[in-house]
Amino acid sequence: MQTILLVDDEQRMLDLVELFLIPHGYKCIKVTSGSEAIKIIEREKVQLILLDVMMPEMNGWEVCEQIREFTNVPIIMLTARSDKEDLVKGLNIGADDYISKPFNEKELVARVNAVLRRFPDGEEEQNMIKFNDFYLDQETYALHYLELAVQLTLKEFNILKAMISRPTKTFTREELMSAAWEYETDTDIRTIDSHIRNLRDKLGKAGLPTEDFLKTVWGIGYKWS
Repeated sequence: MQTILLVDDEQRMLDLVELFLIPHGYKCIKVTSGSEAIKIIEREKVQLILLDVMMPEMNGWEVCEQIREFTNVPIIMLTARSDKEDLVKGLNIGADDYISKPFNEKELVARVNAVLRRFPDGEEEQNMIKFNDFYLDQETYALHYLELAVQLTLKEFNILKAMISRPTKTFTREELMSAAWEYETDTDIRTIDSHIRNLRDKLGKAGLPTEDFLKTVWGIGYKWS
C-alpha cells in the first residue's frame, strides 16, 4: 500500500482529501504544519506529498524547498490561488504538479495516479539522500556521484548522512561524533578528524571532487557544501 502525506492547516481539508484517497487503496498520514511534515518525512517512508501552499508559519513553498534538500519524494502543491506565477514558482522549487482548489475527487485521484506513475520507484527514492549530483544510498551504504560509487563504513556513512542531509550547516566535532556512533561514547573527539581524513582519501581516490564539498570550518568543525 502506498502512503501519501497530506499537509494542510485546515483539518476539514485533510479529512476531505483522505476521504477521496482511501477508497483507491492509499494510506494517508495527516499533519497540519510544515514542520510536522518534515519530521514525518525524515523518519517514515511516503510515496507522495500533497502540500497546501497557504499555511501559517511555514508556507508550502518554504516546506517544499526544505524537503528538496534531502529527498526527491514527489510533491503535489494544493492552492486556492490560480495565479500562473504561483504555479511556475512551485514547479521551479521542486514541486511535481499543482492542483487548484476547489477540486473534485476524480481530478485529485487522476493527478495522484499520474504523478505516481512517473515515479514508480518512489520507495527506492526514499532510501536515497540527494545533494546536487551526490546520492547517499541508505540501503547499500554507498555514496554515488555521477557514474561513480564508493562503499562506506557505517561510521563514514553516518557522518556523511548528517552533513549531506543538512548541507548548509556547519557541524561541530561533537555533533558528528554523536551522528557517527549513535550512542554515548568515551572515544576521543579528535577521532572525527581521522574519519574525515580517511573519507577525503577514499573519495578522492575514487575520483569524487571532495575538495569542493567536504570542507573544514576552522575552529568549529566540518560541512558539506
